[in-house]
Amino acid sequence: MSVLTPWERVAIARNPQRPGTEDYIAGLFADFFQQRGDRLQGDDPAIVGGIALYHGLPVTVIGHRKGHSLEERVACRFGMPNPEGYRKAQRLMLQAEKFRRPVITFIDTPGAYPGMEAEARGQGEAIASCLKIMSGLTVPAVAVVIGEGGSGGALALGVANTVLMLENAVYSVLSPEGFAAILWKDAARAEEASGVMKLTAQDLVSLGVADAVLPEPEGGAHNDPAAVLQTVDKALYQALSTLLRQSGTALRNQRYQKFRAMGSWPAKGANQ
Repeated sequence: MSVLTPWERVAIARNPQRPGTEDYIAGLFADFFQQRGDRLQGDDPAIVGGIALYHGLPVTVIGHRKGHSLEERVACRFGMPNPEGYRKAQRLMLQAEKFRRPVITFIDTPGAYPGMEAEARGQGEAIASCLKIMSGLTVPAVAVVIGEGGSGGALALGVANTVLMLENAVYSVLSPEGFAAILWKDAARAEEASGVMKLTAQDLVSLGVADAVLPEPEGGAHNDPAAVLQTVDKALYQALSTLLRQSGTALRNQRYQKFRAMGSWPAKGANQ
């Protein structure tokens, strides 16, 4: 694996050419049927989801969407979902539970959209309900952090039995800029902040937050998307194969224990 600073990995995770959720859906799944809307307010393009076949197995796929063109990125608010997006995710999770489909999520967001309108429509409640629903699933849940994983906006899709991270992905309580602004009152110290936040895939595996680091091509996933698809496919297939052998109660309990252990020191299950 490449030896890079945390700030360099943040830059790679944010690269606009990096493969996004839609690229993984197109490359890994068959017969994807996208579902839109939250049946309350409208549809949010910043979260894409639906049902598909994964190696012949019916699954539910949900992920953050940043878009590739400028128009798409603006429409998706650069990957920052509104409450409608999280309520759409809730719909899909509940549907997966009803029809016994594994849930696969792709995480790539700087955080939930912080606008006044989002707050007025219940942003906090929408995220909290996602956490509640995903934590109680009795079907397998696998999350793959493919780029940025920022704050509750990311965790809303991250309460999984297995959490995989690409080598140059990051996952943290907030952005380095936000961390620096809050702690030091100076967002310009973001590079310094990234060095103390323990936000890299390597850090998070050692802390027991993530379960595996998936290697990327030199310079990042955008330099060889086909190779990254193969890597993610292999890790995802192995994770699902293991989880599918467990009962629903065991899956829910394992997920509960996994997240309860986070924050303890030394972290339960962390590499010693």
